[in-house]
Amino acid sequence: MTLLNKQTAHLVFIGAGNMASSIIGGLVANGYPANLITATDLNADQLDALAKRTGINTTSDNQQAAAQADAIILAVKPQVMAAVTEPLKAVTRTHKPLIISIAAGVTVDNLQHWMGPELAIIRSMPNTPALVQTGATGLFANNTVSSAQKAIADTIFSAIGLASWFPLETDLDAVVAISGSGPAYFFMVMEAMEEAGTKLGLSAEAARELTLQTALGAAKLAQASDVTPAELRRRVTSPGGTTEQAIHCFETGGLRELFDTALQAAATRSKELAG
Repeated sequence: MTLLNKQTAHLVFIGAGNMASSIIGGLVANGYPANLITATDLNADQLDALAKRTGINTTSDNQQAAAQADAIILAVKPQVMAAVTEPLKAVTRTHKPLIISIAAGVTVDNLQHWMGPELAIIRSMPNTPALVQTGATGLFANNTVSSAQKAIADTIFSAIGLASWFPLETDLDAVVAISGSGPAYFFMVMEAMEEAGTKLGLSAEAARELTLQTALGAAKLAQASDVTPAELRRRVTSPGGTTEQAIHCFETGGLRELFDTALQAAATRSKELAG
């Protein structure tokens, strides 16, 4: 697939770790001009490998890179965000690029405090399946972000999967609970199914293959279907059959209530991290 409407913005990634590398790889694979992408990092070997793989520009000088940026994607850990962004304040106040953060718990207010007021800022919450370009990213833009800048963000995050906009910054707490942390929930289900399969007599390899293919197939079927997951479940659950017995165990064991409690806990923790 190629991008139908290629943006011509110069993108600068501050930080070139796994998520940034995945986004850059997705952009280049989808036709975004590599010469309009720059990545910075303290790890020279990591930058060299990324440059060889994608053909983008790299540097260790954040300020020099930021001065050329139409959009700066902040891809560093939340605990070092202040230290990384405050030295860029003079550049961002002068050039006023779009600021996009992929760090959990770092708010728009935080970024304005560190980088300057009246900046166009987008918070994004991508998840780890972005590493294989099947991610789900929640996006929130402050009032300074223009429609053209939103289009830039759409281009960036559509390159690694689904990109969805939300009207309130606090909506991102729910996004974290569902899609941000969500892959771990499915991995845990896979883990449990594999273990149960081996207890039923399957080899570990067979239990793993069947579990992963079933998870993939169920997700693809749900995406392709025009009915709800609840209806798909009902169609698989024949009265008096094997599936009905398993579903009954999940229901009587309180699985729905447990998921509700778990997601509420994740959302609450997201709020706490945001201060």
